[in-house]
Amino acid sequence: MPENNPETHVIDFRAAEQLLAARDPRGAVKLLDSVIAAHPENTAARLLRARAFFAAAQLRPAELEFELVLEREPDNAFAHFALARTFQRAGRPEQATRHFRLAAALDPNPEYLRAARFDDRPDDRS
Repeated sequence: MPENNPETHVIDFRAAEQLLAARDPRGAVKLLDSVIAAHPENTAARLLRARAFFAAAQLRPAELEFELVLEREPDNAFAHFALARTFQRAGRPEQATRHFRLAAALDPNPEYLRAARFDDRPDDRS
């Protein structure tokens, strides 16, 4: 059966990466659904699907996938950053700040540090 062939899942994963890069997040999600159904433990596929959900403005599914990735890899700075962006886009700034700061603490990437805004105080409204 071709759908249970591991090579098919690798091809689908790579094709999903290409679709996401080509700005077709919904197409990427479709391909990744079968990959994740066959390999639910595959964190890379879940992270890619979370990114696709985010790009498709499906914030709740993106949040759930990013959280699942973080349950498995709590030190994944990118997943913290992406979850923070998801919270930010959903209008949940306190949760966003927490994950921006975790991302910056785990990886001093300049983008993460800028987003963390450690110099801001909660009562600052600039």
